[in-house]
Amino acid sequence: MTIPTPLEGDYDYIIVGAGTAGCVLANRLTEDPKTRVLLLEAGKSDNYHWVHIPVGYLYCIGNPRTDWMMKTANESGLNGRALVYPRGKVLGGCSSVNGMIYMRGQAADYDHWRQLGNAGWSWDDVLPYFRKSEDHHAGENALHGAGGEWKVSKQRLGWEILEAVQEGAREFGIAPRADFNDGNNEGSGLFEVNQKGGVRWNTSKAFLRPAMKRPNLRVITEAHTDHVVLEGTRVTGVHFTHRGQKTLAKASAEVLLAAGAINSPKILELSGIGRVDVLKEHGIDVQHMSAGVGENLQDHLQIRTVFKVKNAKTLNTMANSIIGKARIGLQYMFTQSGPMSMAPSQFGMFTKSDPAMATPDLEYHVQPLSTDKLGDPLHPYPAITVSVCNLRPESVGSCHISTSDRQVQPDIQLNYLSAAKDRQVALTSVKQVREIMTATALAPHAPEEMLPGAEVESDDALLSAIGDIATTIFHPVGTCKMGTDDAAVVGPDLRVRGLEGLRVVDASIMPKIVSGNTASPVIMIAEKAADLIREAH
Repeated sequence: MTIPTPLEGDYDYIIVGAGTAGCVLANRLTEDPKTRVLLLEAGKSDNYHWVHIPVGYLYCIGNPRTDWMMKTANESGLNGRALVYPRGKVLGGCSSVNGMIYMRGQAADYDHWRQLGNAGWSWDDVLPYFRKSEDHHAGENALHGAGGEWKVSKQRLGWEILEAVQEGAREFGIAPRADFNDGNNEGSGLFEVNQKGGVRWNTSKAFLRPAMKRPNLRVITEAHTDHVVLEGTRVTGVHFTHRGQKTLAKASAEVLLAAGAINSPKILELSGIGRVDVLKEHGIDVQHMSAGVGENLQDHLQIRTVFKVKNAKTLNTMANSIIGKARIGLQYMFTQSGPMSMAPSQFGMFTKSDPAMATPDLEYHVQPLSTDKLGDPLHPYPAITVSVCNLRPESVGSCHISTSDRQVQPDIQLNYLSAAKDRQVALTSVKQVREIMTATALAPHAPEEMLPGAEVESDDALLSAIGDIATTIFHPVGTCKMGTDDAAVVGPDLRVRGLEGLRVVDASIMPKIVSGNTASPVIMIAEKAADLIREAH
């Protein structure tokens, strides 16, 4: 759809991508009524019921209405498997299809960014931007904001089996924690979620819809960006295709790429900006050499272990009958609570794979349900899933175009478990899960390991099993990394180095992945970027 407004002609800013970051940018930049903004989104409106019902992520992922339907390359570290790689193709982007977990990461993450040469990106620098847009359920304090656009709520259901896991973890030194977002997330607790009244709260609702009431914003959906326009060393506009019609839009101030860690480098490369060998291989004229475009791809790999349990209510048994499904549906219909209000993961733990570490490097997502893989039917027996991921992987991949055809997805190579340390952390993390499941607090539930299976004992056998069961938790970052070294694509001001009029504002600018979920850090990046942009003009 095209949102009808009287705004035609040239613009001050063109934002490519109305996802997690793009919606924030559109809101902040149009606060000045004199600023004219065009927002281009390749997907459709988020006026789709499964976007808003929390459990609807199951019906948005793998759905061409809301998902780019990407896959990774075959991964040698995963025994040659290719993974489904969901990316939001809808207003709100991945915030419309993700797990809704509110997580900032650790203060040390951002202090490390600063130590890498990115002035202005330390924890003390970015905390005000987290607080700026936050509307926290507990109200305002030194760490949290109230009254902002980004709703942070408590979950609307509880599970006794998750309380038992928490008590079991306490026996092994993982203490309950009241707040995962104060800069040190070590401990255990229920995740806070981006919901309002049991309904998903995406960046489209939070930031874009209010901005769409302003006459200085034009939003065009189903608008596929072909490439940015370079005149010398200055980017002056965007070529895009809307319902078969090719259009040139001009930006007098800047073009802002907010298409995400997969599509932003793709657009740069299609525009002739990137590694010379990649561009020449696909017959694209080199407009500007930038060796880091598409490199430095990082992600969190999660290892899903499954334990059958006794004497416990789990979603498996609740949802495996017509009556059970009906009860769940009616509970949500009348109270917006219960299993249909669930985020994919309810309970989390942050701990260390090695006590010598300064901060946690493992994140657990614990669920009162189990399947063979995401989207498959629930198992017919009561069970829980205990997923664990390495927060700071050393394995690094890349994302490059595989053709000059815009309609073909890029070649996504994560190189999971290619680093020896990552393989060791993977082994350690599964052994840690097994140890926690032996806790006295869990004895009444008699946990029985179903995946990878208690019979898998040796390190070689366990590493092979991990290759069969590990999967992405959908946190790609780093492909247009921020920095001052030769491999950096953007500087600390997020301008593409060596060019004028072009910035990248999304997860791709992270030099190192954060120690937690990535949606809210992207909102912070967009908030800070909006200030940087306004200060420059």
